[in-house]
Amino acid sequence: MRLSLPLLLCALFFVACSDDAAPQPAAGAGKPDAPAGQPLPKVADHAALRDPTKATLKAPDKFEVAFETTKGNFVVEVERAWAPNGADRFFNLVSIGYYNDVRFFRVIRNFVAQFGMHGDPTVHSVWSANNARIPADRVMKSNMRGTLTYAMQQDPGSRTNQMFINLRDNARLDNSGFAAFGRVSSGMDVVDALYNGYGDGPPQGSGPSQDKISKLGNAYLDEDFPKADAIKSAKIVTK
Repeated sequence: MRLSLPLLLCALFFVACSDDAAPQPAAGAGKPDAPAGQPLPKVADHAALRDPTKATLKAPDKFEVAFETTKGNFVVEVERAWAPNGADRFFNLVSIGYYNDVRFFRVIRNFVAQFGMHGDPTVHSVWSANNARIPADRVMKSNMRGTLTYAMQQDPGSRTNQMFINLRDNARLDNSGFAAFGRVSSGMDVVDALYNGYGDGPPQGSGPSQDKISKLGNAYLDEDFPKADAIKSAKIVTK
């Protein structure tokens, strides 16, 4: 049985993680600015990968992220004014190397390409936990083709580490609080070419299960969904 598009949208995006809803902790205040004119900070020991409280940098007003994937390369341009809390989280995740070897586990043709579940279940668990949630952002930029937006569990205050690239104009998501924070500025053809043969996950389809990814990580994806494309690296582009 096929779901109507409104029901499908509801099912697709409010299951980004399986944690129960919890009050959103205050966050985002007092974050230091990245030093101007200096190399962007890196966490050499990756301590922040296992402790979100160590990843509290404030993002620049604008920055770019270069993605190298198994399908090719693309660049994302982030506008902090569009969604400050979302941009700050993305900046921190990229800076500590969170997205390296992360899979595009949910690619639906002419809809979205979703990623953000870390291949190490212990790392994913701390970044998808209630205390890693970021405050809601107002929708300032519509979900047009090529924009990046966080997936969420119940509401915009439940965003953590998962996001998707809109493969078409999805403006209907705006009213539900999906606040775009960046856009693919080059290489959208690469994003369009990401493997989409597995379709959606349960219960809508037979693609990768988010529950199994959270428990087994990349080992599960490599065994059961070997054609899923991966992010080799994601790096801040310095100018």
